[in-house]
Amino acid sequence: MPERARASRRLNAAAAILEATAQCMDADSSVFLMGEGVADPKGIFGTTLGLVDRFGPDRVIEMPVAENGLTGIAIGAALMGRRPVMVHQRVDFALLALEQLLNNAAKTHFVTNGVHKVPLTVRMIIGRGWGQGPEHSQVFDSVFAHVPGLKVVMPSTPYEAKGMMVAAIRDDNPVIILEHRWMHYAEGEVPLQLYETPLIGPALVRQGDDLTIVASSYALLESIEAADHISEAGIHCDLFDLRIVRPLDLSLIIASVRRTGRLVIVDTGWKMFGVGAEIMAQVTEACFHDLKASPRRLGLPDHPTPSSRGLATTFYPTAQSLAETIAALIPEAAHRLAGPIKALENLRLSVPVDVPNPAFRVPF
Repeated sequence: MPERARASRRLNAAAAILEATAQCMDADSSVFLMGEGVADPKGIFGTTLGLVDRFGPDRVIEMPVAENGLTGIAIGAALMGRRPVMVHQRVDFALLALEQLLNNAAKTHFVTNGVHKVPLTVRMIIGRGWGQGPEHSQVFDSVFAHVPGLKVVMPSTPYEAKGMMVAAIRDDNPVIILEHRWMHYAEGEVPLQLYETPLIGPALVRQGDDLTIVASSYALLESIEAADHISEAGIHCDLFDLRIVRPLDLSLIIASVRRTGRLVIVDTGWKMFGVGAEIMAQVTEACFHDLKASPRRLGLPDHPTPSSRGLATTFYPTAQSLAETIAALIPEAAHRLAGPIKALENLRLSVPVDVPNPAFRVPF
């Protein structure tokens, strides 16, 4: 029976991650949780709530503010046969542990010719929210994806968040999970039982013949809203949730672009040197003669993240800016898209720029 057909409940992604962690810890005594704030009353956006009471301080370990050191401890524990889950409340904090992650965790399997493995899961919170600003809102997906030996995943839905978490914990290689804080609020059906979502390739969430859209993490939610509105004007897209940044499997996306002839990529991080740039390069190489128009990228501008609402208003890609990009990509449909673009503008104005859109519900 398909996973989604089994007993499920409606959860948000934070609760799905919490459930995945608890079920994995129940099923395997080698799994333990560590990080700054894992035992905090707020439970890292609700993703670790109650775990220290359930499993005790020996398996839910509150760590001091020493990111490089605690990452080294986690790598050592993984080498000794444990399956640590380490949490950085912000991806920015992990910058203090890059040497550990990029040199030690990523390369151990290779330099020991497969003798040693590092079954380490590292959760990092990314993205925007109530004025987090230039040092607490970054993404860095392309930084981690640049390094052979790491797997990098970006869940977008509660179903994927739970399944990816389980798959990451069971994986014998280091896995980086980048969780957008606004993704934590998305709701959807999540099976009760323990299940894995394979850490391979993108997922098709909308189907159409006019263009191909690729989005990751929270950007997928904006893209879905745009896709639903442009469909009212008769423009239909293949919309892919990238899901896995490394290993990057673009075969489904390439096949789609060969059929649609148009590509738009919505990047969660910076446009410059971003994951979207790599996707565009590979797809263009494979589909150059199939393209009806130049591919387009949306992403963060080449500037540190602002803190104020006024500056943040135009900083992030939105459903509206995506629809405007599509109108430019398909000029013959621009007049039909004027209405949906205006509707998206009105929706955007109805919600503060630093508050998650309450319309985001899944499955899609």
